[in-house]
Amino acid sequence: MLKLGIPVVGVTDLPRAVAFWTQALDLVATEEWKNDTWRTLNHADGSGRALALAHSASPVESRPRLHLDLFTETREEQQAEVRRLISLGAQAVAWDLYPPDPDFVVLADPDGNIFCVVDLSHAPSGSNRPPL
Repeated sequence: MLKLGIPVVGVTDLPRAVAFWTQALDLVATEEWKNDTWRTLNHADGSGRALALAHSASPVESRPRLHLDLFTETREEQQAEVRRLISLGAQAVAWDLYPPDPDFVVLADPDGNIFCVVDLSHAPSGSNRPPL
């Protein structure tokens, strides 16, 4: 039987990506399968794998078909997290597909990979989203 593993993000600078994502999501880089092209990041509380980073030479997609959504509980928390992530090296993205009164903010990691910070209290489907 198959089960979903972890998301893998392609990056050009593995050490920079490890530094960003471990700080951004309070993750810990493991020695599991560690090499020059791969790092596994676990939850700091020991609850298991969270994210993998793989070296990639392919260009970043400006409108990726798959991306990470990071959840916050309030608008204030969302704004604070966006500021914190930018201070860690994320970049604000001039996203031309925002709906009126969006519940999400589009950012890019230091490699340019798009991700969203979502305010669940404001999300149109907030009542249908899983809790944090």
